[in-house]
Amino acid sequence: MTRYRQLLAVPGMASLLGVSLLARAAITASVMALTMHVVLGLDMSYAAAGGVAAALTAGMALGGPLLGRMIDRRGLRTVLLVTVVLQAVFWLSVPILPYGILMGAAFAAGLLMVPAQPVTRQAIAAMTTAGQRRAAFALESVQGELSYIVGPPIVILYAAKVSPGMVAWSVGAAIVAGGAGIALLNPPLRAENEADADTVGHPRRREWLGPGMIAVLVMAFGTTMLLSGTDLAIVATLEEAGQVSWAAVVVAVYGVASIVGGLVYGALPRPLPTWLLLGLLGLSTIPAGLAHDWPWLCVAGVGAGLLAAPTLSAVADAVSRLAPASVRGEATGLQSSAQSAGFALGSPIVGVAIDVSVPAGGFAAAGLAGLAAALAGCLLSRRSPTRARSPISSSVSRS
Repeated sequence: MTRYRQLLAVPGMASLLGVSLLARAAITASVMALTMHVVLGLDMSYAAAGGVAAALTAGMALGGPLLGRMIDRRGLRTVLLVTVVLQAVFWLSVPILPYGILMGAAFAAGLLMVPAQPVTRQAIAAMTTAGQRRAAFALESVQGELSYIVGPPIVILYAAKVSPGMVAWSVGAAIVAGGAGIALLNPPLRAENEADADTVGHPRRREWLGPGMIAVLVMAFGTTMLLSGTDLAIVATLEEAGQVSWAAVVVAVYGVASIVGGLVYGALPRPLPTWLLLGLLGLSTIPAGLAHDWPWLCVAGVGAGLLAAPTLSAVADAVSRLAPASVRGEATGLQSSAQSAGFALGSPIVGVAIDVSVPAGGFAAAGLAGLAAALAGCLLSRRSPTRARSPISSSVSRS
């Protein structure tokens, strides 16, 4: 744990991770908050709620590169000011908007969501040395797991006690507070030796969005597709067993195992190739289909969960190494978009597999999706002219 103590001693790192966690947990909970509002506040169906949630998610997926490019060219505080103001207006308006307008407004809010996750990744790349970076991204991936464990359950519990409108206002207030906190911290997005990156101009996209970066984005997509599909397969398996009330426990065990795995991976002396981590995650997910009740699903969740955060941290580390400093915002935005797309598509694709087979087919589909993305990433990385020093290839850099 010495490595983590040294990392948190970096000026501003602990504050950045704390404020970012608040924003990310609220952003993660925003989908659930809108679902609760549509179902309980507007008294509409879950399908209607899914439409609003999909609009928000689609906006976030499309907005990632746009906001990243704006950060690269206009600066962090300008982008945060715009997004914070828009989020405040949107969440204050949620309780009074009719359904049709709410769907359009949700898309706009997603398009200009506070970029807490990509900004944190950019700042980590700027504030750390090469030897610290893998541990830092491991903490960032752990932060993501905590946001999923904490955010949605709090919204569900809160919705049972107060009105859906109050839930929406609370989530919006947390997003605004997190964005404003990051703006006040104003973390550096360029290392000292990258301070003149903007003066040499922005490289053309085709110069950095080559096979190596595409490989990372494919694996980012595959990782979250696998994780999203796994959640649905867990619910389907427990529903068939009449134990669906235990789903939260199984998911929590998976999340805790992921946190442990992320912390252990960050402390290892040497990194592993991203494609290898994702491939192992896919292989460890498939056998979960053999479990037919919640205790065995917990056991399976530990095995797969230990690899989830390490894979996500390896993806983030790879993006930070492959992207030139002057376009790192756009690159991290593309990473966020790829992950959002994976989350959005994982559940419906795995759902089809479950419908045409059995719940175990859901784990198989999720695992095979991860394996396919790992294979594609491996093959693409071998085409990259920088593969000898790329963190996604087998000849990884030593930190």
